[in-house]
Amino acid sequence: MKADKYHLLVVDDEPVTLNNFIDYFEVAGFFVTALEDGRLVNESLANNEIDLVLLDINLPGEDGLSIARELRRTSDIGIILVTGRTDDIDRIVGIEIGADDYVTKPVNPRELLARIKSILWRMSKDRPETTTPSGNSTGTIKVFSNWCLDMEKQQLRSQNGTPVSLTGAEYNILMYFTDHPGLIINRDQLINQIDEAKDENFSSRTVDVLIGRLRKKLETDKSEATLIETVWGKGYRFTSQVKIT
Repeated sequence: MKADKYHLLVVDDEPVTLNNFIDYFEVAGFFVTALEDGRLVNESLANNEIDLVLLDINLPGEDGLSIARELRRTSDIGIILVTGRTDDIDRIVGIEIGADDYVTKPVNPRELLARIKSILWRMSKDRPETTTPSGNSTGTIKVFSNWCLDMEKQQLRSQNGTPVSLTGAEYNILMYFTDHPGLIINRDQLINQIDEAKDENFSSRTVDVLIGRLRKKLETDKSEATLIETVWGKGYRFTSQVKIT
C-alpha cells in the first residue's frame, strides 16, 4: 500500500461507468488505475502495487470470473465483482472463487465506497504484525481448537500467530458460531449475519458456499474435520468449545 493512499484497479468495459468510478474514487482519495479489457489485468498488476480490484464480470477477452479465480489463486488482493447480471448463480460462483464482495449495477457509489473501505480495513488487520508469537492483543479473544479469533482486530490467527484472511461474511458467520457453540444454527440465522444480505437476495446455497470456504480455512488438520458439523435438514453446529481470554 502507498504511504497515504490505497490503489484501486477498476476494470469495466463501459466507458461511462469507468469514468464515473475514476472521478468518484479519486475525489475520495484513492489512486485509480482503469482498464476496459480484462486481458490487461496481469500487466497492470505486475507494474503497480494494487490493493483492491473492482472487477466487472462481463468483459471482452477474459471474463471477470476467470480473472477473479486466478487472482485469488495467486494472491490475497481485495476483489469486488461488479455486474449487471442478477442471476443468483453468478453471486454463488463469485463467492466460491473467493471474491470479497459482489454488487449489481446500478451501483450506489457511496455504498460501494463503504464496502471498499471495509475490505481494505479488514485486509490491513490481516497483515502480519511485529508482536510476540502468541499474537496477544488488548482486545477480547475467542480461543477454540487451534485458533484465536481477535474481536478487536476482527482477525483470525493460528496458535503460532499466523493471520488467516477472512471476508466480512466469513468473519460474521464465524463470530455467530463461536457465540453459540454446540447449538444447531439454521441457514436463515446465518443469512441474518451477512451485512450484504440486508440489501441483496441471498440464498441458502450462498450460506453453504460460505461454510465450505470457512471449513477449508479452519479444518486444516484431519482431527478437526468436523469443526463445523452439518446437521442434515436443520443447519450447522459448531462443535468446538470456545474460551474467552
